[in-house]
Amino acid sequence: MPDALNLLETRRSVSARNMVEPGPDDAALQRMLAIASRVPDHGKLTPWRFIVYSGAMRAKAGEKLAILHAKRGADAEKIEATRISLTRGPVVVAVISTAAEHPKIPVWEQEMSAGAATMNLCIAAHAMGFAANWLTDWFAYDEEAKAVLGIKADEKVAGFVYIGSKAEAPQERPRPALETIVTHWSA
Repeated sequence: MPDALNLLETRRSVSARNMVEPGPDDAALQRMLAIASRVPDHGKLTPWRFIVYSGAMRAKAGEKLAILHAKRGADAEKIEATRISLTRGPVVVAVISTAAEHPKIPVWEQEMSAGAATMNLCIAAHAMGFAANWLTDWFAYDEEAKAVLGIKADEKVAGFVYIGSKAEAPQERPRPALETIVTHWSA
């Protein structure tokens, strides 16, 4: 298992299209979700939850989404892409933001906590030797599609994290030069 700095320096997204079996078993997935839950959470509100799509349920969910997409007039190629979308990774975890108005904790802080949970899930997958890809798709923003996926109208999708094994080593991508993104404040 890589040390923490090496882990962070080597984390790469692996396209869900390049994932293969095996995905995490139940014990590994539970460990990943426990790690994902260890994020800043001002007020201890737990402003997120997880929905796991695995096994045959991925295809069933994709079929229901494809039917909805067809009703909306999507072309055959897009309908098929929707049909197979949740089967690209062996396991897909939706991280759902349940952020709500609170007298002390801004909604934005709660939403960032959901984002942190999503990133922790990706890092946990990497630490355990799996590939992960944080994605959204049209169905993350469509109210009917969200209902199909078990997401309530007042909830938002922080991301769908696809988890599996790598079919090939992930490629490094260009990262921003620090001098273009870092400033030092002065009075």
